[in-house]
Amino acid sequence: MNSQKNLSIAHAWFDAFNAHNLEKLLSLYDDDAEHFSPKLKIIHPETNGLLTGKEALRTWWQEAFDRLPTLNYKVKSLTANSDRVFMEYIRTVENEEDILVAEVLEIKEEIIVASRVYHG
Repeated sequence: MNSQKNLSIAHAWFDAFNAHNLEKLLSLYDDDAEHFSPKLKIIHPETNGLLTGKEALRTWWQEAFDRLPTLNYKVKSLTANSDRVFMEYIRTVENEEDILVAEVLEIKEEIIVASRVYHG
């Protein structure tokens, strides 16, 4: 796969996330995808920050959309190669300070198999 296709997957990811369209977002992920997030580690310490599988992702993101109805990501930069996209974006939530976030999507055969979030 080429980097352009991976960039289009990243754009679809942002579109789905910002629309809080859970089904569209999950459709971009493999059934056994892994996701690591420091927020997950704080809110659900028993996970140690790691989720595996679409159903775990569904629960986590639905919880986030319910808890933060104004959650939105503003793209700063996207850099792709043949199997990953490095994304930098600003996390915005009404009445909260903006947070700079970096995230890496690992993509195989046009589907996200892993994602890892980085922020302070």
